[in-house]
Amino acid sequence: MKDKTIVSSSPHLHDVTNVKFVMWNVVIALLPALVAGIIYFGFRALELTIYGVATAVITEALIQKLRKKPITVTDGSAVITGMLVAFNVHANVPWWIVVVGSAFAIAIGKHAFGGLGFNIVNPALLARAFLLASWPTRMTSGWAATKFGQISGMNLDNVPEKAMELVSKATPLGVANMLRNKDVITTIGYDNAHSIYTHLSDITTLNNLFWGNIGQCIGEISSFALLLGALYLLILNIIEWRIPAFYIGTVFVLVYIFGGIDGIMTAPLTFPLFHILSGGLFLGAFFMATDMVTTPITKNGRMIFGIGAGVLTVVIRLIGGYPEGVSYAILIMNLFVPLIDKYTRPKPFGEVKE
Repeated sequence: MKDKTIVSSSPHLHDVTNVKFVMWNVVIALLPALVAGIIYFGFRALELTIYGVATAVITEALIQKLRKKPITVTDGSAVITGMLVAFNVHANVPWWIVVVGSAFAIAIGKHAFGGLGFNIVNPALLARAFLLASWPTRMTSGWAATKFGQISGMNLDNVPEKAMELVSKATPLGVANMLRNKDVITTIGYDNAHSIYTHLSDITTLNNLFWGNIGQCIGEISSFALLLGALYLLILNIIEWRIPAFYIGTVFVLVYIFGGIDGIMTAPLTFPLFHILSGGLFLGAFFMATDMVTTPITKNGRMIFGIGAGVLTVVIRLIGGYPEGVSYAILIMNLFVPLIDKYTRPKPFGEVKE
């Protein structure tokens, strides 16, 4: 009979989960968002995504060949990076923007640090920051309207004629950002500005934001599609709930407190929902802030990470000149991960403090 008192060396628990399993399931989880992009923007969304994926895979294979490393493009990690780069641009950008962004994400964001598992920040978000710094006009203007609506997602019948040109060409967060500018309020009038602010979070706008009938980046367009993918990953236990929950929850609370244009605690309860459904919050919270390599390993650390990302997102959106803050918030928190892990590391069982 086998002696059960003999214990082998660790690890003692084994699982079928590996890099390929995780990465390809994340790809599957991103497909609903891609389908939504195609529905609302046409095959241009698919075209840009193919450019992003193909560039990422080719760049990774070339770099691994030059470094004389095993070529691992079949693990799906480069595919995810290429998809996320394409998801972070709007449908009217030139194709070469996605190609440059994907190549940068793989070469600089990933392999400059040593490859998969060694990068200190999310490669796709680093590429987005690079593209915004290099071609800000192409990245932040010329937004594509959807096939079934317009860019802002608002019911334009509710928009005063004096502000029509301002609102009709801006994304939802762009409109909200303009309403925090005193010069804009002076130009269109306080009553008109307040009317637009109210209609930003009415049922029509929230409905369009949830389903996707708005002009945003390709992968950000449908909150419903992103939630489907997130639920799939949560069921498979590929992502953990703490970072998305604390991230989104922090944004909700802070926008409710500070988001009103008439001062603290003047925002309606629907306005935090507007901020949650707008921009890249869902895409960032569920698919980029949960990246295993660039986020804390401890439960308390993940909560701190989510809260920190939420605070930074709200600060950038409500105070900064740029209407979106998700990408920069996650990148900044990525840099704090080693420090967060250090101070949230649990005490080893049986340890006696000297």
